[in-house]
Amino acid sequence: MSFTISSPHTHGRASVTQVMLHVVYALVPAIAAHTWFFGPGMVINIAIASATALAGEAAVLQLRGRPVRAALTDGSALVTAVLLGFALPPLAPWWLVVVGSLFAIIFAKQLYGGLGQNPFNPAMAAYVLLLVSFPRQMTAWPAPHGLARDSLGILESLRYVFTGALPAGTELDAITSATALDLLKTELHRNHTVGEIVTAPVFGNVGGAGVEVVSLFVLLGGIWLLYRRVITWHVPVGMLGALFALAALFQFMDPDTHATPLFHLFAGGTMLGAFFIATDPSTGATSNRGRILFGVGVGVLVYVIRIWGSYPDAVAFAVLLMNVAAPTIDHYTRPRVFGHAQG
Repeated sequence: MSFTISSPHTHGRASVTQVMLHVVYALVPAIAAHTWFFGPGMVINIAIASATALAGEAAVLQLRGRPVRAALTDGSALVTAVLLGFALPPLAPWWLVVVGSLFAIIFAKQLYGGLGQNPFNPAMAAYVLLLVSFPRQMTAWPAPHGLARDSLGILESLRYVFTGALPAGTELDAITSATALDLLKTELHRNHTVGEIVTAPVFGNVGGAGVEVVSLFVLLGGIWLLYRRVITWHVPVGMLGALFALAALFQFMDPDTHATPLFHLFAGGTMLGAFFIATDPSTGATSNRGRILFGVGVGVLVYVIRIWGSYPDAVAFAVLLMNVAAPTIDHYTRPRVFGHAQG
């Protein structure tokens, strides 16, 4: 099975499975780094999400009378599961991952006809559903390695994910902490300055402690995808450039209430959004000019929601809002058809 598509995930002709596997391979170093800093929760998330997504896809295809094996082996459900597992809190209960995975596959993908026909990024649609519906479970983020009073090993993490039970004498507050983006927003509302806030242990050199290293590995994975021509530069450059420019402008105007541009690039899911989510070929713009505008729109919305909205990270909301705008962007950025005069 092969296809030709002009959108960000491909360049020329490529096997769907090869493209999807390249995306998964590119995230492996970041997953390993996340496991080192935050424990094995992400690996558990990805395992649960993958099994659920594949089972959900098989069931829906069977009900629709469509070939099951070809769809399961194209890798698209696996990529959705990996991205969702990467985005969810590592200490998310198993049922939360299952609900999100089923929603991503059944409602955000198969309901619209399957691969290539979904208007919204399935992983981000599921993430937003869970964030709005289960806010308490979606904020259980473990403290980075070296900052938590207690930590969970693989067996302890499995027990907590499936039963909610912690080891005797261990409390949830001892293994979790606010993220850098959460703490920044909360403390700014308490009239503390950025200079005072970033002295907290959850802040690293430029972003969140641990998160900045994971983001660096995501960036390297994204560069590898660019090298392999799995994606093009237009969306990542548009998104990161717009976010950097806005952050630099507001930080220049008032450094006491606005974090540095590098903080916004290396905190939260910025890098994941730029290279692995906003470049989804089914839900973004198709022309090179359109991709740049799409990326710029995501970057602007990320900053606007982070600063003036209720959600500290905002990548998922920004991507979904630009998914809505993608058809309009395509309408106004369509290249002139060869042989036709410009209208």
